[in-house]
Formats: sequence, structure tokens, C-alpha cells
Amino acid sequence: MKKILKHLVILWLLFMLVAVGGITFKGYQLYKEAVSSVSLETKFEEMKQGEHYTNYEELPEIYIQAVISVEDKRFFQHPGIDVKSICRAIIHNIQAGALVEGGSTITQQLAKNLYFDQEKSFLRKIAEVFMAFDIEGHYTKKEIFEWYVNTIYFGEGYYGIGSACLGYYGKEPEAMTDEEAMTLAGIPNAPSLYNPRANQELCRERMLQVKRAMENY
Repeated sequence: MKKILKHLVILWLLFMLVAVGGITFKGYQLYKEAVSSVSLETKFEEMKQGEHYTNYEELPEIYIQAVISVEDKRFFQHPGIDVKSICRAIIHNIQAGALVEGGSTITQQLAKNLYFDQEKSFLRKIAEVFMAFDIEGHYTKKEIFEWYVNTIYFGEGYYGIGSACLGYYGKEPEAMTDEEAMTLAGIPNAPSLYNPRANQELCRERMLQVKRAMENY
């Protein structure tokens, strides 16, 4: 009986290895297809031509710290993925019985914004990981952060921090107040709920969440 159980366990482990390997390979193929269609260099050059494109040096330090505090606390330390966040997300997903949390870093979110849709799937998450390593291998953290905040959605049809700041406050990002910076850092989590025009009360609650996250960070 023990031998049978041992063989069953070995077979199950082999099956899992094959399954994981197959999904990883398909995720890698998805990543290769994406960069083969349009290179990262081309994507970034096109982005920089945007009307309200904002450079890293034009961003207030408090906005940078606010975004990092709520989106990716170890952004300047990790190589594109955050193992701690991934482990935490796996536990939460197992508890929920569904893919409810992805543990994505800013780099992975940038990869998604540039190449993939918003659908949550393991295959796309794997492709994001390969894309994140590619991005981190060729560009600096400041460049990655700059590109990220120029691709995220802020609600009301505003894409990118420059467009959002002008749309909501009538000013360039470098002129943001501390409260405005924290407000804009919190909006992308749920743009239709947290933007200033949708619900002032929820918007302020979210801003205070960002402030607390910054204090903890």
C-alpha cells in the first residue's frame, strides 16, 4: 500500500511539473508574440510623443512616494517581480478560490498597460513576468516609473498623470499640492470610484488611505 501511495505521489508531482512547464511555456510564447509585434523601444518612443507626457523630474517627490507606498513598496529593490507580494497573493487567491489578487509590481503593471488586456488569467500573469524582466533588464527604475505613471488610467477619460492633473486641477504635475498628489496616487486603484468628480467622500477616504500607507512606508 505504501509503495502504491508513493507511486501516486510521484505521478502527481510529475503531472504538476508538466502542467506548470506547459503553462510557463505558453506564457513565454505570449510574451514573445507581444514584443515581436511591437518592440519595447517603439512603444516607449510612441508614448513620449503624447501631448501631456510628463518626465520623472517634473513629478513632485511626494507623488512618487505616494505611488510607491500604495502600489509597490519594494519597487526600487526588486528585479521586476516581488516574491513576497506574489506569495501573499497566492495565499489570498487560495483562500478565495479564485484569482482575486495578482501581486503585480509597477513594472508588471507597466507591461500589462503596454501589451496586455485587463483580463485576469495565469497565462497573462506569466507573460507579464517575462515582460517585466525584459523591461528591468534594459531600462532604469526612474524610466520605468515615468512610463508607468504616463500609462495608468485616472478616470473621466484621463490617461497619464499629466492629463489627469490638468483635467482635475488645471495645472501641471509639478505644481500639485501634497493633497492633490496623494489623491491622484490613489485614483488608479478604482478610477470610477475614487476620482474627484465621481464621489468626493470616497475620493477623500482614498486619499487618507494613501496618506496612512505613506506613514507606514
